Amino acid sequence: MILLRAPRTGLLAHDTPGSFAALMDLYERNYINLRRLLPIMPPASSVRTSRVAGGLDLHLRIIGRSRYTSDLILTYQFRQNDGVVTAEPNLHIRIYHDARMAEVMAAHLRHRAAFIADFHLNHQADSTHLHARWQTNRFLFKWLTYCLRQGHRFTG
Repeated sequence: MILLRAPRTGLLAHDTPGSFAALMDLYERNYINLRRLLPIMPPASSVRTSRVAGGLDLHLRIIGRSRYTSDLILTYQFRQNDGVVTAEPNLHIRIYHDARMAEVMAAHLRHRAAFIADFHLNHQADSTHLHARWQTNRFLFKWLTYCLRQGHRFTG
């Protein structure tokens, strides 16, 4: 007998958008991709730029380091006609070295107001907040995948 669909077992699928399991899966995937992008964690206050032919410069700033975590900012930078530099997207990411996870702590995207989030100012545990965290971390996953495909790496 050929099954066209897997039987429902009552377990949560790891990729159900907005679910807690999907969010934890994204944290793990983001950690893996960040470590591919940044194999050696630089000291606090370090600033790095990754340049690839035909691509935008990717900017990294380490804003905090401790034994178990590292906080960083990952962004592109655009110079406006008036000389003002705009960072977009501008993601504050926390890496949990012991748990091997990475999560977006704050996301600032100028062109998408609904996407602006600072998760530590809003400690709601409802499904809307969970879905917003999933959505933001899904964006990080896709962006990291894109950057890695372009050949970005932070070395040295």
